[in-house]
Amino acid sequence: MVVKTKTSAGSRSTVKSNQTLKPKARAKANDSELSHLSEAIISNVGVGIYIVRQGKLVYVSSLYKKLTGYSDEELLNHNSLDFLHPDDRETTRLNAIKVLKQESAEPYEYRFIRKTGGIMWVLEKVTSIQYQGEQAALGSFMDISERKQMEETIRQSEDRYRTIIEQMEDGYFETDLRGAFTFVNDAECKNLGYPREELLGMNLNQYMDKKNAKALYNIFAEIYKTGKPVKAYDLKFIRKNGSKAFNEISAILIRNENGEPAGFRGIARDITESKGAEERIQYLATHDGLTGLPNRVLFNQLINHTIQSERRYKRGFAVFFMDLDRFKIINDTLGHDAGDQLLQEIAIRLKQTLRAVDTVARLGGDEFVILIEEINDLSYVATVAEKILSAVIKPMMLLGEECRVTASIGVSIFPNDGRDEQSLMKKAEIAMYCAKEEGKNNFQIYSKDIKSQSIERLSIETNLRFALEKNDLFLHYQAKLDVKTGAITGVEALLRWNNPYIGSVTPTQFIPVAEETGLIVPIGRWVLQTACAQNVAWQRQGLPRVCMAVNLSIRQLTDDNLIADIGKALSDSGMEPDLLELEITESMVMQNPVRMMAVLGKIKKLGVRLSIDDFGTGYSSLAQIKHFPVDILKIDRSFMRDVMKNSEDNAITKAIIAMGKTLRLTVIAEGVETLEQLNFLRE
Repeated sequence: MVVKTKTSAGSRSTVKSNQTLKPKARAKANDSELSHLSEAIISNVGVGIYIVRQGKLVYVSSLYKKLTGYSDEELLNHNSLDFLHPDDRETTRLNAIKVLKQESAEPYEYRFIRKTGGIMWVLEKVTSIQYQGEQAALGSFMDISERKQMEETIRQSEDRYRTIIEQMEDGYFETDLRGAFTFVNDAECKNLGYPREELLGMNLNQYMDKKNAKALYNIFAEIYKTGKPVKAYDLKFIRKNGSKAFNEISAILIRNENGEPAGFRGIARDITESKGAEERIQYLATHDGLTGLPNRVLFNQLINHTIQSERRYKRGFAVFFMDLDRFKIINDTLGHDAGDQLLQEIAIRLKQTLRAVDTVARLGGDEFVILIEEINDLSYVATVAEKILSAVIKPMMLLGEECRVTASIGVSIFPNDGRDEQSLMKKAEIAMYCAKEEGKNNFQIYSKDIKSQSIERLSIETNLRFALEKNDLFLHYQAKLDVKTGAITGVEALLRWNNPYIGSVTPTQFIPVAEETGLIVPIGRWVLQTACAQNVAWQRQGLPRVCMAVNLSIRQLTDDNLIADIGKALSDSGMEPDLLELEITESMVMQNPVRMMAVLGKIKKLGVRLSIDDFGTGYSSLAQIKHFPVDILKIDRSFMRDVMKNSEDNAITKAIIAMGKTLRLTVIAEGVETLEQLNFLRE
C-alpha cells in the first residue's frame, strides 16, 4: 500500500508500504499499529483496564481515566490503593496478594474515590500477568454505582417494610394458595398464641373451628376469583392454649412475576376485647340488669320471631302480662334492697315454674311478661296461670321479714287477639288491669267485653289529680350537645310520673289525659317553676350557664295566664329570661296561626327563646315559619332514626338544616344515638 505524507516544507512525498521497509522499521510500525488496535479494543469493551506492578499503576486505559477523572500523570507510578476508599484498601491489598500468588480470586466490589471527590462503586476482576518481564496484576473494572444505589434503595425500602411489619400492633400474614402461613409478624404470633416456627405452614383448619375455617376459605376463594380485596371481616380463632380470639381480617391477592395468583397477604386486628365488650353491651342492652331476664327489647324480638314461626306452622301462643300487687308497699316499707331481692326471687320462681321453651322477661319495675308457645286450648293457659299465681304467692324472707306478694295476670292469645307484637302486648296489659280491678291475685284472658281501657284511663285521671300534691311528678333532664365542640349547651326538662298504685306511667299515657282534663295547665306551671329553679341551682353550684328547654302544650298556649306564669317562674327563680327556651310543636302553631303569633310575640317580649319541636312532621312551610318569632328548629327523632338508610328522611333532614341556616335559626336534632348519625349532622 502507499501512504502520502507531508514534508517539513509542505510538499508531498510518497512512502512505500511496510513491505518495502527495512525489517526494524517494519517491526516498529507493526507494534505501533498493534498498540493502537489494542487501545481501541480496550476502550470499547466497556470496562476500565489497568496494570499494577509492584503496587504502582503502570498502565491505565482511556476508559479508566474517563471513569475516574484522573490523567496519566495523576495515575501512573502512583500506588493504586491511594485512590480507594480507606475502608476498602486492606481488602483490595489482600486480594492483590492472593492474585500474585496465582490463587484464584473472585470478582469483588470496592469504592473508588474520583478526582471530583465523589465515590464510585466498581466491580473488579484481577488476574496475574507478566508485564515487561515482571509479574504484575491486570485489573478490569466497571462502574456499578447506579446498581449499588438501586440496591441501597431496595435495602432501605425492605428495612422500612420489615420495621413497619414487625412494629405493627396489628398482625400481618402471608399464605400460599392453600391458606397455609408462609410469613407472619410478631403481632400475628401473639394474636394466635403460637410461636412463629409452629405457625408457619399451619393450615386454617388447625387454628379455627369448621364454621370459621369455611368462612375464611370462602373469603380467600372470593379474592382469588375476583382479585378484589376483602376488608374488615370478623372471624373467631382458637389460640394454642384453647382460648378463643376474635380477629378483624383484611386480605388481598399476591401475584408472582408473571401476574399469576401465588397466595394471600393481609392484616389481622385483634378485636377480642372489643368483641367481648360488644357482647357485654349487647347482653346489657337486651337483658335486665337486676334479674338477668330478657328485657323489653329482647322480648319484642323473641315475640316477633315466634309470630313468624307460629304463623308458618299455624300454631297458637299466649302472652302473659304480670304485675305484682303489693310490690310498692314492700319496696317503700323495707327499702329498695328488699324490693330488688323480691324481684330476683320472683324471676327465679317464674323460670322454675315454666318450661325451658317458655320465655320470661322483665319490662321494668314489677312488670313481667311471659311467652308460652304451642297453645292448643285455653285450659292449658288457665293451668299455667294458676301455677304462676301459686308460685308468686309463696312466702319469702326479705331482710329477716316474711313477706308475701300476689300477682295480677292478663293473657292475650295469638292469633285471635292480635297478629303483631304491639296488639298482643296491649291486650295482655288491658286484661292485666282488668285482673287488678277484679280484686288482684287472679288472671284474666282478654276478650272484647273487657273495659279495662276505660278503667285504666279513669285510674290515671283519678291519680293524676293528686300527683302534684303527693310529689309523684318529677323531671328528667336531657342534655343538648354542640356537634362542633361536644359541649353541653342546654338541657330539656322531661316530665315523668311514678304512681304508688299504678306504678310508672309513661308520658304517652298520662299527657293526653292531662290535656283533655285541663290538668296540664297546673302541671305545666309546676314544670316551669321547677325547671327554672333547677337551672339557677346548677349555676350556684358553679356549673356553666345553659339553656333550659320546657315543652308547652296547646292547652297552655291558649291559657290566659300563660304569660304571667312564665314571668313568675323567672322572677321566683331569678333565672335570666334568655336561658329559658319554650318548645311548641309545629302542628300547635298551625292550628290558629294568627292567635299563636300574638301569644308568641308576648313570650318573645319577655326575652324568652322559642323553639319549634318535632319540625318536619306538621304542615308548615318556609313562607309561614319565617313569620314566627322562633329561634330554634328541632328535627323530629323520626327522621333521625333512618336518616342513614332512608333517602327521604335524609333529604328532609338536609332541607330542614338548610332552612334553619337560611333563617339564621339554631337547628337541634333529636334521637341522635349513633356516631354515624352524629357525623352526618356534623357534615
